[in-house]
Amino acid sequence: MEVEAVNQKLKEYERLRTNFFANISHELRTPLNVIYSAQQMIELMVNKENLNKRKIESYLKITKQNSYRLIRLIGNLIDITKIDALSFEATFVNLNIIKVVEDIAMSVVDFVESKGLTLTFDTEVEEKIISCDPYLIERIMLNLLSNSVKFTQKGGNILVKVHLEDNYVCISVNDNGIGIPDDMQELIFDRFIQVDDVITKNTEGSGIGLSLVKSLVEMHCGKIYLNSQENRGSEFVICIPDILNKDNEEKRNITNLDDNRIERINIEFSDIYD
Repeated sequence: MEVEAVNQKLKEYERLRTNFFANISHELRTPLNVIYSAQQMIELMVNKENLNKRKIESYLKITKQNSYRLIRLIGNLIDITKIDALSFEATFVNLNIIKVVEDIAMSVVDFVESKGLTLTFDTEVEEKIISCDPYLIERIMLNLLSNSVKFTQKGGNILVKVHLEDNYVCISVNDNGIGIPDDMQELIFDRFIQVDDVITKNTEGSGIGLSLVKSLVEMHCGKIYLNSQENRGSEFVICIPDILNKDNEEKRNITNLDDNRIERINIEFSDIYD
C-alpha cells in the first residue's frame, strides 16, 4: 500500500508538472500572438495610407501591455530557475521597512482606484529598522497587491497593514474579494498550481507568482500565511525577522527605489484587464 501511495503521488506530481508547462506555453504564446496581430493591423493601415490615430494608439497600448506580460513571465521563470540553482542574489540592507511598505502601497493607489477599489495603509509603528532587500520586498508586495486587485470586484476594499509580532515584522494584504476555497488553500503556494484556475476561470496567470513570493519571503528567513474564506476575501501575511545586518549598522535610505517603479508596477499588474 505504501508503494502504491508513493506511485500515486508521483503520478499526480507529473500531471501537475505537465499542466504547468502547458500553461506556461499558453502564457508565452498568447501575448506573442496578440502583439503580432496588433503589429499586422498597424502595418495594414500604413500600407493603405489610412492612418487612424485612435486605432493606432489602441493597438500600441495592447502591444505594450502584452510586452509587459512577457517581461513578467520570463522574469519570473528566470528568477525561479536561479532560486532552484541557488544563484539568486539579494542585497540586504538596514532600513525602515514601514516606509518601504507604505511607499509601495501608496504608489499603486491610482491604479487601484481606477479599478473601482479603495486601498488603505495602516501601521502600528512609524519606524522599524530591519535587514531586508527593498527590491524583493517591492516584488512581494506588488504581487500580493495585484492578486487582490485581480480577484476583488468593483466597490471592494484592500487593506495593507504592518504590525509587530514577537520578533517579527508582519505585513498583511487583506481584501474582501472572492476568496479561496478551503480545499485549495494548502496548494496555493505550489509552483505547479495555477492560482487563477483555483479561484476563477476568468483571469490569466502562469501560477508562478505566489510560489516565487514564498521563495522571496523565505530568502529573508521569513514566513507567509494565508487566511481566506470563499466569497468573503483573503489575507496574505508575511512575517520577516526583526534583525539587523551587522555589516550595515547605519540606516540606509534607498534613494533610487522609486526609479522606474511605475514601469515595474505596469509589469506586475500586466495581466489585469479593464
